[in-house]
Amino acid sequence: MKSFTLEEITQITGGMLTKVQDTTIERIAPPLLADEKTLALALGEEEIANLAKSKAKAALVPLGVQLDGLTTIEVERPRLAMMKLITLFYNPPKINEGVHPTAVVDPSAKLGANVQIGPNVVISHNAEIGDNTKIMANSYIGGEAKIGSNCFFHPGVNIGDRVKVGNDVILHHGVSLGADGFSFVTENPDNIENARKDGSIKDDNKKHVIFKIPSIGSVEIGNNVEIGANTTIDRGTIENTTVGDNTKIDDLVMIGHNCHIGEGCLIVSQVGIAGSCVIGDRVVIAGQAGLADHIEIGSDTIITAKAGVTKSFPEKSIVVGIPAMPRKDFIKQLKTMKDAQEIFAKFRKYEPLLREFEENVSK
Repeated sequence: MKSFTLEEITQITGGMLTKVQDTTIERIAPPLLADEKTLALALGEEEIANLAKSKAKAALVPLGVQLDGLTTIEVERPRLAMMKLITLFYNPPKINEGVHPTAVVDPSAKLGANVQIGPNVVISHNAEIGDNTKIMANSYIGGEAKIGSNCFFHPGVNIGDRVKVGNDVILHHGVSLGADGFSFVTENPDNIENARKDGSIKDDNKKHVIFKIPSIGSVEIGNNVEIGANTTIDRGTIENTTVGDNTKIDDLVMIGHNCHIGEGCLIVSQVGIAGSCVIGDRVVIAGQAGLADHIEIGSDTIITAKAGVTKSFPEKSIVVGIPAMPRKDFIKQLKTMKDAQEIFAKFRKYEPLLREFEENVSK
């Protein structure tokens, strides 16, 4: 079991120690779940109040919080300090050394130093796996795929042919990189084309045939990227779909073919990005937002939850609503609706007088 002194934890978190009594820390927990060997994490007002009911002898608290009779480590950024502590106590998933006997590795594949391959993993022809990369059970690495160094793939990851993954990448359960894009064409103009052109649907197109457009591009993932469980990123039709360095993608995200995602982006669960979108650097896309195809989002933009984005936005935008619009316009629209309600209420109040006036005028 890992254990640390209060002085060691203070140094790791960069905090300020006010020691009332000594204790060895073996774990971290919220105040109500903490005991004498636990560092209580009191990052907010409710958790700070719960310290009065805690069995903990020591607590991590925001800067300026001092409590009588309790040892405290004050930190300027509590969430950052929490990250450091969780990393300190974290035990990564265990994987066998070397290549598991049940793994299938094509003779033409190249494995770097200290690579670990779990049960039932398949590594196809001419694939390359960088040094110190770990691939857990039931994963598939396609032909000519290139995986960087120090990567960690959780069970059930699927990497398509010719996909490139950078260094220090984490892929969680069920990630799919490099499936074909959702790209089709009909011999004659279909209802979608007609609706875009004329704004209406006139023909029934009962006999039209849908032809698949194969995807000959691939997917390129930058360095230090993390992709959550069951997220899918499709390969490009001709050019590659790309994700920039340091971008973090949550579970259940769908990124379509030909998209270019910038560096340092945060994309939250259940976001859907249609094909050929260009997303700048450090863009935040909150949960369940949807982006239409062929639009551009400028760097440092925030797209709020459930926004329906149908057009491009410049850098440093805050995008809200369905259809999405700049935040200031959305607030203005809400104010207009509120004002309209008040005006309507006044109208209903004076409607009898108006009706009486109209009747007198008509006589």
